[in-house]
Amino acid sequence: MQCKPHPLTFAVSLALSPLAWAQAPAEPVELEETVISASALDNPRHRLNTPAEVLEGDELVLRREATLGETLDSLPGVRSAGFGAGVGQPVIRGQSGARVKVLSDGVDVLDASTISPDHAITLEPLLAERIEVLKGPATLLYGGGAIGGVVNVIDRKVPTYVPVDGYDGELELRGNTVADETVGVFGITAGAGQFAVRAEGVKRNADAYEIPGSPDEQAGSYNDTDSYNLGASFIGERGYLGLAFGEQNNRYGLLAHEHADCHTHGPADWHCAGHDEHEHEEDEHGDEHEHDEHAGVPYIDMQRKRWDLRGELSDPLPGFERARLRVGHSDYQHEEIEDDEVGTRFDSQATDARLELTHAPLFGWRGVVGGQTLRRDFEALGEEAYVPPTLTRNHGLFLLEQYTAGDWRHEFGLRHEWQDIDASGAPDSRHRGNSIALGTVWTFAPSYSLGLSLTRSQRLPTAEELYANGPHAATRTVELGDPDLDEETAHNAELTVRKFAGRTTFTFSLFRNWVDDYIHAADTGHEVGGGYREIQYRQADAVLTGAEAEVRYQATEATAVTLFGDHVRGELRDGGDLPRIPADRLGVRVDQRLTASLDGQLEYYRVDRQDDVAAYETETAGYDMLSAGLAYHGEWGRTDYQLYLKGNNLLDEKARQHTSFIKDEVLLPGRNLTLGARLTF
Repeated sequence: MQCKPHPLTFAVSLALSPLAWAQAPAEPVELEETVISASALDNPRHRLNTPAEVLEGDELVLRREATLGETLDSLPGVRSAGFGAGVGQPVIRGQSGARVKVLSDGVDVLDASTISPDHAITLEPLLAERIEVLKGPATLLYGGGAIGGVVNVIDRKVPTYVPVDGYDGELELRGNTVADETVGVFGITAGAGQFAVRAEGVKRNADAYEIPGSPDEQAGSYNDTDSYNLGASFIGERGYLGLAFGEQNNRYGLLAHEHADCHTHGPADWHCAGHDEHEHEEDEHGDEHEHDEHAGVPYIDMQRKRWDLRGELSDPLPGFERARLRVGHSDYQHEEIEDDEVGTRFDSQATDARLELTHAPLFGWRGVVGGQTLRRDFEALGEEAYVPPTLTRNHGLFLLEQYTAGDWRHEFGLRHEWQDIDASGAPDSRHRGNSIALGTVWTFAPSYSLGLSLTRSQRLPTAEELYANGPHAATRTVELGDPDLDEETAHNAELTVRKFAGRTTFTFSLFRNWVDDYIHAADTGHEVGGGYREIQYRQADAVLTGAEAEVRYQATEATAVTLFGDHVRGELRDGGDLPRIPADRLGVRVDQRLTASLDGQLEYYRVDRQDDVAAYETETAGYDMLSAGLAYHGEWGRTDYQLYLKGNNLLDEKARQHTSFIKDEVLLPGRNLTLGARLTF
């Protein structure tokens, strides 16, 4: 517990890191992979029966962007659903929102991002030490809602070690050209004896970004953020216990946000009239707004305060190897502001707690038993309070066991979950769900494995799906919930083949997910006026089918080539496509060691046209994306430094994300160069 890990050192197999591949010797050897902490039993990637991805070290430094979705967007099977520069929600295998669980070291992020696509995820990628992505149902440990997957962000805000020299840390400055963005990052860990403290923070200022092929900017696409964390821990020979407090403030423009005056003659009889966009023209250019360069553009002003309690203890009880405690509490609020007036205010007080106990092997089985509880008190006030105040209580008990015999590793798990939602002015809801998973991994030859998983999981409906009733300017819809919605039940089968060491490595996965009573926002075809459409949360059977592949080849001691691609199709069994399913993607990446201290990377991928669209959904054209990067490493005394330059969308392509609600109005940023310097000491 007293050792000091180098900030940029990481043990990862050649199959995981392109930069490590590029520097491998002529005869590649198998290295120990980074374990996936979100798997509970700390299995390495190649021993999981479902696909997983890890970003850390140099690879994470180069891929980090302002949002979590953008940071993960290039991983096979993962896309981003943007809503301007301040929002990028991860989409895993076509699923997003409540079906993708975003965690802060094992506990819910506890924000409002699952409620609406224009709400940001309150995790800062520039403060992440490692990001893990589990693809496919991960419902046993983290809840039945995670039928798409889990994103687990590991950070350092609660110290887990005492630095050998008394302190260590990092400093970073970066900026880009497309939005004149400037970012500063700092972090320092200090300690002595059995105590350690941590302070870290980020400050970001980004103007509206430039549109491809034009000197114009995407109006309102600015993103100003500041975030800091303070933490302290007691660290002993058998574990640690620590507490951290953090605050984040974020202000970003709401692109394509169109207000309308809506009124109702009944629960399902809404009518809207278009908002006169010139009504406030005098105000927008008057003296009262001269202090604000973003005046006239609707925006979100968000504040989040969060407490995290984390602890681990080895040999806590007879027969148990480890106890792991995670508790998170968030005080979240944001205001949606138009013409200097608060249109809607969202408030959420939420707590998520989980305890895991890893038992010693019993008849050859080793496993984890645990429980979690979540409480969320949510309220929306104002013009877009389309969901009544709700109090959600969700509880779960889970068991995950694994058995290893020779070249085989078997796994099974169970989870029981129950949820109560008390709604103001609406019927309360009670739901129960049960999930079961079976899986096996067979290492059928040296460096080769075959994984098979079968899961049956249940997702409980959210408060928004049950009780929504009103206009939503972000999506230009009137949303109608259904208090009678039942649990949705998913049956998923997945086959994964891997080669995890040697000159050539690969991962290839096929999956099919049959979902009974799939809850979706169906366009009723009813135009309610003002450019708004009516959507109704309904249930119907659906099926999602897909494939992902990644192949890396070490061409020379200094050169590695990677081919990657993904495909997913989402359909209703009675006919019709699911909305906002990402198009097929195929790409190639070349990693090159230029000198002993300089590495380069070139990446190109093609996103196809998406014409498998839902009713009333528009198609999206295909596009080509080219990026490149350089990273230089050096030492100055006990300080390591890294200089990096990367270019995104070098072809200045006019690209639209089919996963985004505002794809028809908003283009992705144009050609962009990012220059950064990072010190670790």
